[in-house]
Amino acid sequence: MESASAAETAALPKGTPLLKDELDIVIPTIRNLDFLEMWRPFFEPYHLIIVQDGDPSKTIKVPDGFDYELYNRNDINRILGPKASCISFKDSACRCFGYMMSKKKYIFTIDDDCFVAKDPAGKPVNALEQHIKNLLSPSTPFFFNTLYDPFREGTDFVRGYPFSLREGVPTAVSHGLWLNIPDYDAPTQLVKPAERNTRYVDMVLTIPKGTLFPMCGMNLAFDRHLIGPAMYFGLMGDGQPIGRYDDMWAGWCTKVICDHLGLGVKTGLPYIFHSKASNPFVNLKKEYKGIFWQEEIIPFFQAVTLPKDCTTVQKCYIELSKQVKDKLSKVDPYFDKLADAMVTWIEAWDELNPAAGSGVPNGKAT
Repeated sequence: MESASAAETAALPKGTPLLKDELDIVIPTIRNLDFLEMWRPFFEPYHLIIVQDGDPSKTIKVPDGFDYELYNRNDINRILGPKASCISFKDSACRCFGYMMSKKKYIFTIDDDCFVAKDPAGKPVNALEQHIKNLLSPSTPFFFNTLYDPFREGTDFVRGYPFSLREGVPTAVSHGLWLNIPDYDAPTQLVKPAERNTRYVDMVLTIPKGTLFPMCGMNLAFDRHLIGPAMYFGLMGDGQPIGRYDDMWAGWCTKVICDHLGLGVKTGLPYIFHSKASNPFVNLKKEYKGIFWQEEIIPFFQAVTLPKDCTTVQKCYIELSKQVKDKLSKVDPYFDKLADAMVTWIEAWDELNPAAGSGVPNGKAT
């Protein structure tokens, strides 16, 4: 059963950019954005929010013809004041500042080393269009459909699927995948340095309720109105004891909140081509503590329950921050600091997005 917005989108003339005025593309970077040239056919109609990491005096060049705004660390400090402490420095987690500054309903975020993939027939993959299709169709987190996403063209619910659950729930997150360089942790990189992902699986599925997943931020889209305040990529990078867990932290927080509010998360298509392997020794230094900590972090999230009066993403996130402080601070004092930053993030989000803090319940289709 299509949502109204999906039906309206399907009625658009062929070639019309989907959600042109309702979606921002957020890109964290430390370099010139030459990679946008290959994305031009797909990205040029949209507004870009570029979050420059590292040295703010460095000039980042953006190819002509793109509509964009660019923020560096000086802008973050100016806009957020003391609350700028919640935005990571020298880590791709800085991208979540772009989520906060956007005023659009949808966000697509991509890394600057992600190129256009080709499907098995050799056709360039419009990743953005597929993400939009995922977000505009419902999810089915409460009962698994063995033909995967029943809302894709050419498929449906299988025999035995309860009719009472076939309407689905709003999709909050669309998690895309990658060809070429796999998204591995440092130990796996070190033992499989030459491994490349060439397997294109033509599939989208809803991650079931109660199941966590390792979210990758390099090819990700989400409904900012439904889940935006939970998409905080944490405190990582400069001055912090951990890196490369920013997107996964956001994914764990987001998933337990989606489960609580009755929202869906899809994974699978679209693919991008991940062009560049990061240094596994540098990665190991960043990930080292996280590799140990995750063995306690994941059981924590698996056991999290949120009270019924947590009816908005903000309320859920503040409650989650309390539980992080209560349960994870014994793992390391860093989690005390992270829990405080989670609260600061929500305060900053509500200051910049006052309507979002009005207490209107999230998790309702708009």
